[in-house]
Amino acid sequence: MMHTSDHSSIHPGLQQFLYGRECLPEELPFPDEVIRKQIQEGWITLRPGIETADALPFPFSFVKKNICRRCGNTDPDAFGMHFCGRCGHLCVYCRRCLNMGVIRSCTRLLTWNGPAPAAQVPHVNKSGRLCVWKGTLSPRQAAASGQLRRSLAEGRSFLIWAVTGSGKTELIFPAVEDRLLQGKRIAIASPRTDVVRELAPRIRAAFPEVPVGVFYGGSHEKWFHAPLLITTTHQLLRFYHCFDCVFIDEVDAFPFHADPVLTFAVHKAAKEQAPFAFLTATPPAGLKRAFLSGKLRGVKIAGRYHGHPLPVPRFQWIGNWKKSMAQKQIPEPFYRWLRQKAAPETRLFVFVSSVKLARQLAGLLQKKGMERVAGVHADDPERHEKVAFFREGKLRILVTTTILERGVTVPGVEVAVFGADDPVFDERALVQISGRAGRSPEHPGGDVLFFHDGKTIEMIRARRHIEQMNKEAGF
Repeated sequence: MMHTSDHSSIHPGLQQFLYGRECLPEELPFPDEVIRKQIQEGWITLRPGIETADALPFPFSFVKKNICRRCGNTDPDAFGMHFCGRCGHLCVYCRRCLNMGVIRSCTRLLTWNGPAPAAQVPHVNKSGRLCVWKGTLSPRQAAASGQLRRSLAEGRSFLIWAVTGSGKTELIFPAVEDRLLQGKRIAIASPRTDVVRELAPRIRAAFPEVPVGVFYGGSHEKWFHAPLLITTTHQLLRFYHCFDCVFIDEVDAFPFHADPVLTFAVHKAAKEQAPFAFLTATPPAGLKRAFLSGKLRGVKIAGRYHGHPLPVPRFQWIGNWKKSMAQKQIPEPFYRWLRQKAAPETRLFVFVSSVKLARQLAGLLQKKGMERVAGVHADDPERHEKVAFFREGKLRILVTTTILERGVTVPGVEVAVFGADDPVFDERALVQISGRAGRSPEHPGGDVLFFHDGKTIEMIRARRHIEQMNKEAGF
């Protein structure tokens, strides 16, 4: 039904809640009668959660292709079928986004079809500013920030290819402020929950007068219509043509670069023609090609904001570490390095290739009498607490999977990769892991060691990558 031109029938609360979002009926905290009336008035659009289309023809019939309209899933193996208690028929449902609420053949997704709520322009300070960050951008940062502002103002997407610890977050502040002052809605998204949790307090501190929503799996924050959202890319599946500009931090991080559903989510959440800003130290091949060919605007920052070079990883052979661990023995070169770093204030990141190895190695170190040691992984219910304890110095050694390869900044940390020859550690991961060290001006150095049972091409490429960035930065 087409909506009328009389806006007096709009329910303001429902408008605020649903605008720019895509929800299941049960997700709307409003009476059914209110929702039904807004649908009748034409302010809410319903569309099927799963659509079925004809695919390749077979003799005498067509193969049906299912499409989940929330996550874009078209993989036949990622759909199931069951007898539905709601409609009383066999229903196809999407397995890909099941953890966000089931989408069935009989499901309807609701979006707002009426006018947008009044734009929220936050209160500026006496200087006419929203950003109160007191730091100073380096010349490299300032130049990149200016290019980013101009590009987004022209509606053009932009790549910031910058080494770890270059201050990518701070250099986007002027562009974010520009967009907010114009009443635009902005999303800053990352594939990793840890990155979102790290970004949120920094963004809120820089923009204290701006309502900021923070959303990720397990977050307890309730939805509200905020001009600035910090969110995981997974949560963007809940939005529909919402944002005037989307910043994607750590665009190369797993699972974003390996999951087309997340790419779908980002584009669905953005308004048509909305520009994107991509931030990464290790751009995926497609973005790198687009940038180098001139199809995508961007800038490359090879140096860290504090003016010191990136720590270059050293290689240390430890023999057959898998056999040693099976025998519950810690390879001597690795253990010797740990003992050399025994000062109480020294914090050590030890990266391993699997959850099993993280638990095993942390347990062996504890049995050896090492204190303030913990293991952590993606499914660890105490993960965020352990990271906080590590940052505060309550933990001294954190044995972790690659879940913490990025997004977590701890001043003065030293880094080891135990079993760096494992296939889990590709060039991108090793560059990111190496970037955990030397991030603060007070501690610009720091050890980075790859403990291995034979050098791999990925280890060599990672070291060359870091050496090349240092060379481009003038070191």
